[in-house]
Amino acid sequence: MATLINNLCVIGTGLIGGSFCLALKEAGACKKIVGAGRSEATLKKAQQLNIIDSYETEITNAVKDADLIFVSVPLGAMESVFEKISAGLKLAANKKAVVTDAGSSKQRVQQLAEQIFADDATGFNSSRFVAGHPIAGTENSGPDAAFAELYKDRRVILTPTAKTDHAAIKLVKEIWQITGATVETMDAAHHDIVLAATSHLPHVLAFGLVHCLENMEDIEDVFRFAAGGFRDVTRIASSDPVMWRDICLNNRQPILDMMRRYKDELDMLYNALEASDGEKLIEVFQHAKQTRDKFTH
Repeated sequence: MATLINNLCVIGTGLIGGSFCLALKEAGACKKIVGAGRSEATLKKAQQLNIIDSYETEITNAVKDADLIFVSVPLGAMESVFEKISAGLKLAANKKAVVTDAGSSKQRVQQLAEQIFADDATGFNSSRFVAGHPIAGTENSGPDAAFAELYKDRRVILTPTAKTDHAAIKLVKEIWQITGATVETMDAAHHDIVLAATSHLPHVLAFGLVHCLENMEDIEDVFRFAAGGFRDVTRIASSDPVMWRDICLNNRQPILDMMRRYKDELDMLYNALEASDGEKLIEVFQHAKQTRDKFTH
């Protein structure tokens, strides 16, 4: 395929950012990829794995020649990273650079972008920021975990605003499609509610379940005799704790709302079991099976 962009800067070269680079490299979609981040050891590893072509530990320097900047860092680091991007782009000759991200909470990220990339007729402005979220990942992290097929047949949600530049949206959409992803657009507030239900709540429950069991006297037997169901439910508890702390804090209210709904459901099941109410249990279990089968087949 024809090269879509000349210079790509990826800030955060772990599973998400690294897989993004590998997919685009495999497709020949960009000429040069510069990695950036706090850890030089991580960046060196990413270069050794041919994920990036070169690296900069100073984000301000890394973004100066970029046509597209992809931010894949924990949500708690997003504000600081955006500030460094803004400082770098003010010095850049190319004022048409596009910035996008992979954050799992979109309202907070959009607020930061509008605040930090303040409109300025003489330079980069927030209309060139396209908020995005790839619905893909594994419980592993770091450059070693990256692979080019991560986004194949997975969904990526973009949450542009009315002010977002149409050319910038088009570029980001095309780039994601090159990775093999299906791209959809959604309002940021709706995104945060949907992801609280389908991703954030399950991760909180997985962490909570393992934490609940860790102080049992027979914890070794619990894990030794764990079958597939336990492994399936708790697999995501091996995810990056810092990343998930940041997601919870940045999407706090939607997650609290979903936790409250789940708590009410759990109380109902507890009461049914305490009362030996088999009819209620089978009613809930049958409805749950029917709903899952309807939407996953």
